[in-house]
Amino acid sequence: MKILLTGHLGYLGVCMFPRLAAAGHDVIGLDSDLYRGCSYGDQTLPDAGTVKDIRDITAQDLSGIVAVIHLAGLSNDPLGDLNPGLTYELNADATVRLARLAKDAGVKRFVFASTCSVYGASDEGWLTETSALNPVTPYAVSKLRAEEELDALADADFSPVFMRSATAYGLSSKIRFDLVVNNLSAWGVATGNVFLKSDGMAWRPVVHVEDIVRAFMKALVADRDLVHREIFNVGRNEDNLLVRDIATIVHETIPGSEIAFSETKSRDTRTYMVDCSKIRSIGFEPQWTVHRGVKQLVGAFQKYGIATSDFEGPRYQRVAHLQEAMADGLIDASLRRLEYAGTPDV
Repeated sequence: MKILLTGHLGYLGVCMFPRLAAAGHDVIGLDSDLYRGCSYGDQTLPDAGTVKDIRDITAQDLSGIVAVIHLAGLSNDPLGDLNPGLTYELNADATVRLARLAKDAGVKRFVFASTCSVYGASDEGWLTETSALNPVTPYAVSKLRAEEELDALADADFSPVFMRSATAYGLSSKIRFDLVVNNLSAWGVATGNVFLKSDGMAWRPVVHVEDIVRAFMKALVADRDLVHREIFNVGRNEDNLLVRDIATIVHETIPGSEIAFSETKSRDTRTYMVDCSKIRSIGFEPQWTVHRGVKQLVGAFQKYGIATSDFEGPRYQRVAHLQEAMADGLIDASLRRLEYAGTPDV
């Protein structure tokens, strides 16, 4: 089918685009390319596609599209905190506007990248798709707003599907280091210290980026009756872990490393355990474990090299990268790109 994949140059998108194409789909990528220059390793980026802000999408961009996979937006809590109003504009308002255009254009399925962060702080034990929600950050609130408004658009011809992914990890050519498994692995390789900025006592469900891709592809092609207006937690139950347990896995993977805590460590208010059983109903079977994923990351960091200045500074750290781009006049305060020349930097 002909698919519009927004955010195709992001952490998830660069992994999803080639998998969709290999499955025989006609994939049209659309991305504002805010993180040009953030590529890592020697993996190939997808074709540039359309370089456009999701706030500027028109009906023409949706001509002939049968399904939309919507990944684009501000992708984490630190970015959301940078400007909460802008977070709601991009993650909620622009998402709903895109969905309305898609519905008017005859798009049948709208697969939305939501997040398990909507569960927020919870002491209720295992959380299912019907559990109470308690988002505690602008990012999580923006995703929940989008879910609610997308659901209101559903009808006999338009099927939104809500994919609440656990915290992602794993190697990508647009790797993110603000994700807990990636971050702890990078600290361990770069310094020998698996460095925790919190007390490590928060529960965090995690899922490999390649398993997220598999899950979205299942939601894309599943029978309508199985996915119409449905919410799916994306992950595996075995990978609900305390952050300090993730640190232990990294420590055990890197010989000679030590676990270290920040002197200003504090309790992370985002703590929850997520039941991911339901998504098995559409044929999704996760392939990755945290142990395997950490080995993948450590091997890549040892092969390509990594320094704390890379992932704590503007080269790869998303907030710092955007702040530097603003200072250099490449993007404005509303995160619109002011210049674009040639193909995206690899």
